[in-house]
Amino acid sequence: MQATEEVPEEEVGVRRPGLSGLREWRAARWRIAVVFVCLIAGLLLGTARSYSAGEDISVRSVDLSAIVNEAEQRVTGADAFAVKLQDQIDAAAAGDRSPQVAQARERSSGLQAAAGLTPVAGPGLRVALSDAPRDADGNYPAGVDPDDLVVHQQDVQSVVNALWAGGAEAMMIMDQRVLTTSAVRCIGNTLLLQGRTYSPPFVVTAIGDADAMTAALDVEPGVRLYRQYVDKFQLVYDVTALDDVVLPAYDGPIRMTSARQAGG
Repeated sequence: MQATEEVPEEEVGVRRPGLSGLREWRAARWRIAVVFVCLIAGLLLGTARSYSAGEDISVRSVDLSAIVNEAEQRVTGADAFAVKLQDQIDAAAAGDRSPQVAQARERSSGLQAAAGLTPVAGPGLRVALSDAPRDADGNYPAGVDPDDLVVHQQDVQSVVNALWAGGAEAMMIMDQRVLTTSAVRCIGNTLLLQGRTYSPPFVVTAIGDADAMTAALDVEPGVRLYRQYVDKFQLVYDVTALDDVVLPAYDGPIRMTSARQAGG
C-alpha cells in the first residue's frame, strides 16, 4: 500500500480558532439558541391564546359523552318536528282527490313493505353481543388491552352483514327497525344508531330462515374473529332461534336522493 503524505492543515486553508475565539464562538451559538427558543415559545403561547379565546386551556377538556348526549337531544327534537311535518303532509295528501295523487299513493303503498315501512312477523334469529365481564370492583383483568375486551363497531356490522347475506327479510337493532341503508357506528363501546345511543349488550334481531342465517354467521370473517375474542376473553356471543317475532315498521326519516313531479 502506498503511503500518503499528511498535508498540514495550513496548506489546505483550514484554521482552527484559538481558545479565545472558541469561547466567543460558543457564546454566540448559545445567544442564537436562546433567541430561537424564545421565538418558538412566543409563537406557541400566541397560538394557544388564540385557540382558547383568552381562557385557561390547562383546565379545558372534551367530554365526548356530553357531546353525544347533546347531539342526541337535538336529533330527538328534529325527529319530533319531522313527525309533525309528515302528519301535515299526510293530511294534505288525504284531502287531495286528484288522479295523480291517487296513482302515486297506490304505487307507494306497494313499496312500503320493501322499504321497511310496515311491521313484519315470522321466525327468525336473535344475536346478542356484549363486553367481557368485569371483576367485583368494576375493573377489567390486569395486563390486557381494554380494546380487546369490548364490542366494536366492526363486530356489530359483521353480524348485520352476515344476517343480510343469510337471507334476512327484516332486521331490528336494539329497539329500532333498520334498513339496508342504516349505518352502524360506535363511540367507544357505545352504539350510535339513527341518532340514538345504546350501551351493551347489543341485540340484533332478524326475520328469515334461522338455519341459513346461522350458517352465514359461521362463515363471516368478522364474526369468526370476534368469536376468537369470545373464547379468549369471555366476551358475549349468544345466538337464539325464534319461532315467531314481530318487528315494528321503520318510523325514522327517509332521505330522498332524487324526486320528480308525479305524471311528469
